[in-house]
Amino acid sequence: MTIAILGGYGAVGAAAARRLAARAASPLRIGGRSLRSATALREELGDGATAHAVDLSDSNSLAAFCAGSTVVLNCAGPSYRVLDTVALAAREAGAHYVDVAGDLPLLRRLRALPPSDRLAVVSAGVMPGLTAILPLTLLGGDPTTTRIDLHVGGPVRITPASAQDILLATGPDFGTPSATWRDGRVAPGTATARWHTTLPHFGPDVHALPYLTTETADIAHHHDLGEVRQYSVYVSERIPTTLATAWADSPDDPTSWAGELAAAATADLAEHRPSYTILAERRDIPSGRLVGRRLLQADDPYRLSGLVAALTAEAALVHGGSGTWPAWRFLDAHETWSALTSDPQCRTEVRATSAAPL
Repeated sequence: MTIAILGGYGAVGAAAARRLAARAASPLRIGGRSLRSATALREELGDGATAHAVDLSDSNSLAAFCAGSTVVLNCAGPSYRVLDTVALAAREAGAHYVDVAGDLPLLRRLRALPPSDRLAVVSAGVMPGLTAILPLTLLGGDPTTTRIDLHVGGPVRITPASAQDILLATGPDFGTPSATWRDGRVAPGTATARWHTTLPHFGPDVHALPYLTTETADIAHHHDLGEVRQYSVYVSERIPTTLATAWADSPDDPTSWAGELAAAATADLAEHRPSYTILAERRDIPSGRLVGRRLLQADDPYRLSGLVAALTAEAALVHGGSGTWPAWRFLDAHETWSALTSDPQCRTEVRATSAAPL
């Protein structure tokens, strides 16, 4: 019953490993390119962990790391470069697979494979991941008269691997700018940017830019929601300007702008305390009345992703299953929210009206 964590000493992988080790869920393998870094974390975690040097470009090295494991948890990146490399190795080893990232491109590849009796869960992080799970805790009553407002963002560091993933996450596989979900479909051009606005829990003079992700559109379609509005929130114009410039100037390889994107995040942090916020609100469409709210804040979204990844790996270990799923289809939304509320790294808030208790 071993969990093998690739990228296990990185920003996300180390957080997942510490969570799993603290709960003694299973023996752990910590893998990555640097045996020294893997060994340092193994020594911190204790006798329940082992350290391994793994080269993603070497199929034999990757196969040896996955062999004999029950669950392979992939926290290596950039995700959109790795794609299904680790998933295929886990499948060959007969292990369940959990990917902290992965969007529609990875789902499409995995679902095109022959059927397997093993489980594959992708998008087991923050975004994608929690950004779909939190709204699900608000659903109830008549979904066709429900509007979900989702605001996500804040000043946080951006690692080199994450910078590449953010830059590569463009195009229809990932989402639609300036769109909302209305009348059972993605409605382009129905949302406008709110520059220099004030948002509760985000602060004054922030920028809320509408972007409906494919993940959010999927939950809206699956649950027949009446309307969904989604915004990415920034504390300055640095990150959105860098992204727009990178996509315009280097459409074939925007990852060349990864350094500039990370630097923009660092500049924001020089002016603001780190705080990553997910605010999901449910409103009644006819009246616009607020019915319920879920607020989640953390200083570090990478540690938060590690928590979600660990919860998903634990669920795969205990419950097993088969098929390929995004995390929001695999995890129980209310159980996940309960785990978040009890974790010391998270600040949470719930609001529910008497008309629709949540």
